[in-house]
Amino acid sequence: EVQIVESGGGLVQAGGSLRLSCAISGFSINNYAIGWFRQAPGKEREGVSCISSSVGNTYYADSVKGRFTISSDNTKNMVYLQMNSLKPEDTAVYYCAARSSVWYIETMAMTEYDYWGRGTQVTVSS
Repeated sequence: EVQIVESGGGLVQAGGSLRLSCAISGFSINNYAIGWFRQAPGKEREGVSCISSSVGNTYYADSVKGRFTISSDNTKNMVYLQMNSLKPEDTAVYYCAARSSVWYIETMAMTEYDYWGRGTQVTVSS
């Protein structure tokens, strides 16, 4: 059974940091690209970052480039999103998702993702 579980969300002041974790079971992340998405109240879900560890690629949305860092621990089947210099506009539910295609990860098209977690809330106060 495939399971994706996010953790690490919470309330933080602007300028602070959080580290999100994505625990995956049921398949090896070596064979998948893993993405982070977020959805703010009243807004559409958007792609934040993606990692394809098997081909050594990462992608970041312009809005988070230079502040967020995605990484993976393939031995633990975990993916992380280190979020620094957080802003109030980063407030959202953050979702981890997996897609079987490891190429062209910059598209971050939600329809290409096969499995999704339930999300973790990140709230950044001003």
